[in-house]
This record gives sequence, C-alpha cells and structure tokens, in this order.
Amino acid sequence: MQAKASFIEAVVVALASLRSSKLRSFLTLLGIILSTTTLIVVMSVIHGMDVYIAQNVSDMGVDGFRVVRMAFLGNWDPKKYLELLRKNPQIIPSEYEFLKERVTLTREIGIRADRREKVNFRERLLDAVQLIGGTPNFCPLTSTDVATGRFFTEAENQRRLNVAFIGNDLRVEFFPNVDPIGKVIQIQGRPFEVIGVAKTQGSVFGQSKDNFAVIPIDTYFKMYGSRSGMAIVALAQDRYRLAQAQDEIRMLLRAFRHLRPGQEDNFAIISSDALVGAWDQLTGVIAATAVAVVSVFMVVGGVVIMNIMLAVVTERTHEIGIRKSVGARNQDILNQFLVESSVLAASGGLLGVILAVALTLLGGQLTPVPMSVPMTAVVIGVGLSAAVGLFFGIYPAQRAAKLDPIEALRVER
Repeated sequence: MQAKASFIEAVVVALASLRSSKLRSFLTLLGIILSTTTLIVVMSVIHGMDVYIAQNVSDMGVDGFRVVRMAFLGNWDPKKYLELLRKNPQIIPSEYEFLKERVTLTREIGIRADRREKVNFRERLLDAVQLIGGTPNFCPLTSTDVATGRFFTEAENQRRLNVAFIGNDLRVEFFPNVDPIGKVIQIQGRPFEVIGVAKTQGSVFGQSKDNFAVIPIDTYFKMYGSRSGMAIVALAQDRYRLAQAQDEIRMLLRAFRHLRPGQEDNFAIISSDALVGAWDQLTGVIAATAVAVVSVFMVVGGVVIMNIMLAVVTERTHEIGIRKSVGARNQDILNQFLVESSVLAASGGLLGVILAVALTLLGGQLTPVPMSVPMTAVVIGVGLSAAVGLFFGIYPAQRAAKLDPIEALRVER
C-alpha cells in the first residue's frame, strides 16, 4: 500500500514538474515526440499497405493462383530476366487443355491474356484500356461480379463471337445516361456488342480497376494469336488445399513439358500469398530502417532527459535532504526519480502518438496511400519512450539516492 502511494506521489510530482516549466518540458521531449511520431506513422503506412495489398492488389483471392511464363517477386535481376526469357516458353492453349482434363484439386481453371488497346464508341475514345481475353468462368476466377447484363457463354467463345463484358469506366464514359447492353463499341477497329457490365471495383494506388473490357479467349486468339502471352488461372477446392493444388498442376505441367527430375521449372506459379510475402520482405526492410532512425532519435531524446534530470536533482538537493532526514530510504528517492523520468518520457511518447494519429488521418484524406494505425504501434511507441526515460533516468536517480542528507540540507534552496 505504501509503495502504491509512493508511486502515485512520484507521478503527481512528475506531472507538476511538467506543468511548471512547459517550454523546457516541450524542448526536453522534442526528440521523443519526433521519434515516436516517426515510428507510428511508418508502422501505420506499412500496416495500411499490408491490408490494402492483401485485399485489393490481387484478384486471385485466398484460394487462387496462376501459372505464368515467369514471375519476379523479389529483387529485379536483368540477367535472370533474360535467362528466363530464353529458357521459359510461352504458356499455350494445349497445356491448358491438358491440365483441364486431369486436375482434381481445383474447382475452377481457365485462361486469361491481356494487353492495352484503344476502345471507342462513336466519337468518344478511351486510350490504354485493359483488353482481356478470358474463358467463360472468368468472373469466379477473378472475383468479378456482374452489375447488369451477363457474361459470355462457352458457345459464344467457341464461335469466336465479338461480344464484350466491360468495366464501369467504359460504361461511365460511353453510356452515362443509357443502357449499354446491346450497344456496339469498337476495339482495335472491330465492332463488339456489349453484353454485360461489371460492378465497380475501385482503384489501386490511384489507378482504376474498372478500365477494362473482357472478350472470349478464342476471339482474342483470333485477333492476336495464341502465342501472344497467356496465363492459366485456377482456384483450389479451398484455401487449405491451395498448396496441394499448386503441386498437382506443377507436376502435371512438368510432365507435359518432359522436364527431368531435378531440372528446374520453366514456368512460374504465383498466388496472393506469394505477392503478400514479397511485399512483407520489402516492408521488413523499410521497417528495419525506420527502427534504426527512430533509435537514434530515441537515444538523443534520452540523453536530453538524463541531462534535465541531473539538473532537477541539483535543484531539489535540499528537498532530498529533508526527505531523508524524516525517514525516506535511498530506494524511495531512487524510485521517485525513476518514475519521474519515465513519466516525462511517456508523456512525450503520448504526444507523439497524438501527432502521429493526426498525421495519419490527414494523410489518408490527402494522399492515395492507405494508412491504418495498429494498436501495437501505439503500445510500442508509448512503451518504448517510457523505457528510454527509465533507462536514461537511472544515473540521475542513483545520484539523487546517494546524496548525504546532512550535505544535502546545507545546500540552499
């Protein structure tokens, strides 16, 4: 009970000291405030981006994956790229047909190929529209929903009809006040009938995800050829069998390509987990750099706190002598000054948290960069600042505790 009262008294004294000299306290805590703010803002950006990447960047979902010619999910290596370009052949339709007949662990499998094209409706023109060739199961494979109309059928695909399923950007630009179903747009100078419109998907880093048109994959091959670059898209039976489904397709494709045991794959399989993993590696480096910078700020702030606490010990030497003369132990004096330095630093950490939250909210409104303050960042920020105050307050507290009471009483206030 006595220890609790002593702790509360030390906190009250520390807060009173902060209020008595606001400017000095602010300058003392400036390093702690800046370091805590920097730490939380960086962690907020990383956390927000992690969630954003997982939810928006990939349209494969938690149980989807793709087989592509090659993929770079780590550091870019031009030599490696040229090597893969030479070694890895294009994915071709016959490989898709081979897999489609034999896979057992996927619930959907299809093809997609895409490129940028000009699309126009009468005098209106949209440049760099993402033109996608897809199989009739494109919507479930890519988590795309139909807003109006419908998607094309297998019969339309086999007949290579010129039908198109468009994104919301094309609907807004070409058909703002009319029903787009049945209208004819021009893709690469060829007429395509609009049969459906996708639900709005939003944007990623300011880039719209609705600026696309999907046509039957066989129509796409008729226009551009079947070796113009394609990917095999698949959904595992569920997220828990994603790895097994990938292994099955890897084994089947290696058999189709007659790869010997021990020979490297000449294709790549990517999933949302792989994309998130690559992103985590990048943000890990950013976080480590931020921690290093913040550590320097924290050390500087801790040294300033230690200097101020030494000055406080000098100012209150007579008071320490009085407390010891009435029975205060060295441990009591030590605890009081340790609590004061910790409260001082924690107050700086709390101000840093408030500033960081304000900057995060402002940044989320003014920039396309997603930000989200994780509670762990707040706990780490305040806890780390308090720990710094505790560490750098040890020497001043020990010096205060070791003061001789008689000598301390001789010092004038």
